[in-house]
Amino acid sequence: MASHPRPTTSSLDVTAILATAQLSRSERTGVYAWYVLGVLFLVYVLNFIDRSILSILAQDIKTDLRLDDQQLGFLYGTAFAVFYGLFGIPLGRLADSWYRGRLIATGLGVWSAMTALSGIAGSYGQLALARIGVGIGEASASPAAYSLLADYFPVRRRALVLSIYTSGMYVGRGLSLPLGGWIAHAWNRSYAHGTAPFGLAGWQVAFLAVGVPGLLLALWVLTLREPARGLAEGHPSPAVRPGAWRAFGRELMAILPPFTIWSVARFPGALRCNLLLLGAIAGAAVCLARLTGDTLQWGTIGLGAYAVTSWTQMLYATDRPTFALLFGTRAIVLALCGFGAIGYVSYSLFWAPSYAIRTFGVGADVAGLVLGVPGAFASAAGCVTGGHLSDMWKRRDPRGRLFVCMLAAILPAPLLFAALAEADVRVFYLIYPLIMFVAYLWVGPAVAAIQDCVL
Repeated sequence: MASHPRPTTSSLDVTAILATAQLSRSERTGVYAWYVLGVLFLVYVLNFIDRSILSILAQDIKTDLRLDDQQLGFLYGTAFAVFYGLFGIPLGRLADSWYRGRLIATGLGVWSAMTALSGIAGSYGQLALARIGVGIGEASASPAAYSLLADYFPVRRRALVLSIYTSGMYVGRGLSLPLGGWIAHAWNRSYAHGTAPFGLAGWQVAFLAVGVPGLLLALWVLTLREPARGLAEGHPSPAVRPGAWRAFGRELMAILPPFTIWSVARFPGALRCNLLLLGAIAGAAVCLARLTGDTLQWGTIGLGAYAVTSWTQMLYATDRPTFALLFGTRAIVLALCGFGAIGYVSYSLFWAPSYAIRTFGVGADVAGLVLGVPGAFASAAGCVTGGHLSDMWKRRDPRGRLFVCMLAAILPAPLLFAALAEADVRVFYLIYPLIMFVAYLWVGPAVAAIQDCVL
């Protein structure tokens, strides 16, 4: 009797991958891919509502907690950005190896809960810790979403799709201004000082109001199907890879002091180099803190710089191909530096509502509505326009996406100068959407340009 060979584990894996690829290919050409994009767009809208609502609430927080502009800048910038950037590294690694929908849903739950906790903060320290939590939670969203969308849509549509997704951040930022301003103003107007339920101020209620819905949206995200990885490039692979959480743990230890020392001590000569770099970074942070009088700011930035340095050492020792790709590819190094520099302009617009309130004497509800709604439409339109323009330009010239980013770096400067020199609030309101439109042309093309350079 002839016997038939039993399928091996590897053959079963290949069969499963091919089956998933066929399913994913049909999803990529149908409505479901756009449905996924729509859900992730909503996630990003909420992401930026939670991130940016601090902008319109800044004046009330400053008064209630007796803060200065330096402390407000730390809450919006450093406290959020350093931990967002650091945790984006291990969470990005996890997005390469684990269920991306589950990762996004988990992060959404974390940052929504931390936003709600911001609403019960009674001190600068408590609010800073909550903002750090928001940054850590939000670090999970974009790496996983970019990867997910790249597998649902073909390469030729990548910049447009990523621009539609990233336009959610500007819709969220724009909505956060009128929403936060209206909630805070209405609450404060309804309750005299000391009579509000649970003693909550308007800015605290605003945080609670935008944080809680994210917990429900997280359940929706859990229903998204996971496509085969790498399908757009023609080499599908499983959604989950062996050792995903073990690799995540290694990445996490590489960025969290004092575990960073243990992480690099395993490699010959790395510990000595790590300690020398730690001393140099700590010395620079101390000098800058004494020069500016802001110990918390420079201490946090120094922590971030040391953590990235330690992670780079670990990457060099354990994953030389990825290290060579990131730090040995001239296009990627220059692109990361350039896109980061453009981000200075984007995030400096945090101060626009505060500037309008202080300079022109308008209320938070008025500033939020008049700046937020037009700004949301203008920035989202700019983001989608930039993505579409870069796709067309790249078909004519390989550098097309970078040219769009160059426009986004140049065009805001004269408009910003005109807005800040203007004494008429109505003209300021007219110029602001134009700034938002040109300042955000770059995001979709930037992400697509990086994705063009890597697998």
